[in-house]
Amino acid sequence: MEENSLEYKPGQHLGDTRILRKREHQRTLRRVMGVPGLFSVIYSNVGSSIYYALGVTALYALGATPLVFIVAGIFFIFTALSYIEGTASIPEAGGASSFARRGLNEFWSFFAAWGQILDYIVTIAISAFTAIGYISYFFPQLKNHVFFIISTCLLLVILILVNIKGVKESSGVNTVITLFDLFTQIVLVILGIILLLNFKTLFHQVQWGVAPTWKNLVFSLSIVMVAFTGIETTSNMAEEAKQPEKSIPKAIFLCVATVLVLFVGISAIALSAMPVHLVDGKYVTDLATKWINDPVAGIAHNLPVGGNIAAFWIAFLAATILIIATNAGLMGISRLSYSMGQHQQLPPALAKIHPQYRTPFIAIIIFGIIAILLVIPADITKLADAYSFGAMLSYTIANVAIIALRIREPEMPRPYKLGGNIKIKGKEIPITAVLGALTSFAVWIIVAITHKYGRMIGIPFMIGGILLYVIYRKSNKLPIFETVKTKLK
Repeated sequence: MEENSLEYKPGQHLGDTRILRKREHQRTLRRVMGVPGLFSVIYSNVGSSIYYALGVTALYALGATPLVFIVAGIFFIFTALSYIEGTASIPEAGGASSFARRGLNEFWSFFAAWGQILDYIVTIAISAFTAIGYISYFFPQLKNHVFFIISTCLLLVILILVNIKGVKESSGVNTVITLFDLFTQIVLVILGIILLLNFKTLFHQVQWGVAPTWKNLVFSLSIVMVAFTGIETTSNMAEEAKQPEKSIPKAIFLCVATVLVLFVGISAIALSAMPVHLVDGKYVTDLATKWINDPVAGIAHNLPVGGNIAAFWIAFLAATILIIATNAGLMGISRLSYSMGQHQQLPPALAKIHPQYRTPFIAIIIFGIIAILLVIPADITKLADAYSFGAMLSYTIANVAIIALRIREPEMPRPYKLGGNIKIKGKEIPITAVLGALTSFAVWIIVAITHKYGRMIGIPFMIGGILLYVIYRKSNKLPIFETVKTKLK
């Protein structure tokens, strides 16, 4: 390894690095993505989550599911705004990890990155798991639990091998599929409003404290956050965005607005088509029982006109976009693990590049195997538990880092600067970032206390990562809290 002189130093002014960035540009990805391309990438990750988040959220929120989506969406907006300011100011891959490196220190940068790794692993597992759920609409044999798990693991093995070889999916094809998916969801909402939406049913099926219980309502709020994760994708694409200071904010705003409208609309239509009812003294909805693994197909199936055709089309698109999301998770792990290796946050072996395919194959294999191990004993509810654990930690750190940057580097150029600031000792503190940090951490506390599977996976994973980081740094006589960047050969 050789030292890379292009590293950012704590407290260094962004303007002082322009010459270095110009020299570094020759070795970085081309900035070719505009707002449409960025939107399609972000939406394919955030928007695809409705295909698994809807059913598992309704399992606990019941008739209050649309309201839970609204509340979670508001929480999501706070954090999304922080990502806009952070990514526009620091247009490099890493997201919360990059923000923490500048605003806090290298340890918290690692902590955020390790939480992202957990997110990617569970994204891979839950996306593949749900993709098979929609594929089973065409092949009913896959509904058998054993065949279901085997098929999910086989899909993961295939995608692991594809990513080791380094075959990237076509961004053009992804954009087309995403646009088809977006169009389909819009059409489904319009048809649902015309043919299914019933406000009387929506209001009357909610019995506060009973259906849902207060405990389940709070629990559902931590579950539904799985629908609004994926914003880290924005930062991962920052180095490929044209005019990132303008295109990234526009793409995120467009995506957030679209997701909020569609998610709330789809959930309201779903509860109109499959209302809450009593079964053996227990309140349930078919959305969270019969259709929990493919909830959006369940909505289409319940359309009074053309339901089977619509369900067929939605199942096909959902399976496709979820496979893309699975592959994107593996690609995200490869990029993030390589970046962590460059900053000496991971042992070199985990970021080792394949001599032929030039991909960090060891990281892809190890984290891919962990995703497979998560799938084997789990169901959709357990995977959602584990997902929220790492995401909320990363989001909390991202918001805190944005606040810290306002204090440490008040003169740092900010192409997009959050409004609604309060002045404390002359420093402008963004209220939305404070609210984002508080809400994200509050949801994480709920997850840590109430989600047994999330604790079982998340706590050992995070503790193991911290030990790995400290042992590696100490054994190589590297500082725990300072950035030491190297260039991997």
